[in-house]
Amino acid sequence: MKVKILCAMILCCILATGCFGKKNQDIVSTLTSKVESAKSYHVTGELEIINNEDSYRYDVEVSYKKDDLFRVSLKNQTNNHEQIILKNTEAVYVLTPSLNKSFKFQSEWPYNNSQSYLLQILVKDIKNDKSKKIEEKGDQYIISTTVNYANNKNLKSQKIYLDKKGNIQKVEVLNEEGIVRMKMTYKKIDIGATFDKNYFELSENMKTGEVTEETSKTIDDIIYPMYMPANTYLESQDVVKKTDGERIILTFGGESPFMLVEETVSVEEDFVVIPVYGEPEILMDTVGSITSNSANWISNGIEYYAVSDVLDGEELLKVVQSISSVPIGK
Repeated sequence: MKVKILCAMILCCILATGCFGKKNQDIVSTLTSKVESAKSYHVTGELEIINNEDSYRYDVEVSYKKDDLFRVSLKNQTNNHEQIILKNTEAVYVLTPSLNKSFKFQSEWPYNNSQSYLLQILVKDIKNDKSKKIEEKGDQYIISTTVNYANNKNLKSQKIYLDKKGNIQKVEVLNEEGIVRMKMTYKKIDIGATFDKNYFELSENMKTGEVTEETSKTIDDIIYPMYMPANTYLESQDVVKKTDGERIILTFGGESPFMLVEETVSVEEDFVVIPVYGEPEILMDTVGSITSNSANWISNGIEYYAVSDVLDGEELLKVVQSISSVPIGK
C-alpha cells in the first residue's frame, strides 16, 4: 500500500513539473511570436540608470518599423534634455536637436548589444541563452537570462517580467553581485503602430526640438573623476582658449595614464552632421559614443572626451562613470 502511494506521489510530481514546464515554455513562445511577427510597434516607459549613489531617469519612447527602422527618444527627467537614437536606411545617428547637431555612426546598433528597451533584442537574449530560467510568481512570469553589454562587462544578467498574456512589464539589468543597475519600466506597448512617411528621416527628427540649449563660453568648475586606477595621478592641467569658448586638458600619469578633455560647446546656426567612431552608449545623464579606448559625450553644455592607450574599455568606463556633472572641486 505504501509503495502504491509513493508511486502515485512521484507520478503527480512528474505530471505537475511537466505541466509547469510547458506553461513556462508557452509564455516564451507567446512573447517570441508576438514580437517576431510584429511589422511595427511603439513603446513608452521609464528607464532608470543606477550609477553608484546616483540615479538617472529617462522618459523613453521607442518606435520600430520593419526593415530595421528604429527611433528611440530619451528625455532626461531632471533637465528635460532630449536625445534621439535613430536608425534608418542610411546610418545610425544620435541627435541632439537643442544643439542643432547630429552624430553619425557606422554601427551595428542595436543588434551588437543587449537593449532593455527594444523588444526584439530582449527576445534575442532569451533565445540565445540555453540556460535561461523561467519562474511563475503570482500573476507574473520572470525570465532570467545572461546579457551582452560589450562596453560594460560588469552587467551580467537581466530579469524580464511578463504578465500572464506575455506582455513585458519591466526589465532589470543586474551586475555580477546581483545588484540592479538598470531598470526599464514599460508603460504602454502598441504592436502594429503606424507612423508618418517621414517619421524615421533625419531631417524630420531634427525638427522635434527647439534650439534652446544654454551654453557658456567658460568652464567655471572643472570636473574630476572620482574613480582613479591604482598608482595614477593628475599630472598636468591646461586651459586652452578657443574662438568661441575654452578647453581644459587634464593629463593623468602613472601606471594607467589617460587624458580627459572638457570643453564648452555651442549651438550651431545651421544643422550639422558629425561623423564619430564607436558605438552609441548611455553614459550617466546623456547618450555618448564609446570605443575600446575612448569615450565622448556632452553634458550640461560641456563636451567630454576621455582616451587612454593603456586602460582597457571596462576600466576606462569606470573612470567615465565616476565623472559627475556636479563639480567636486578644482
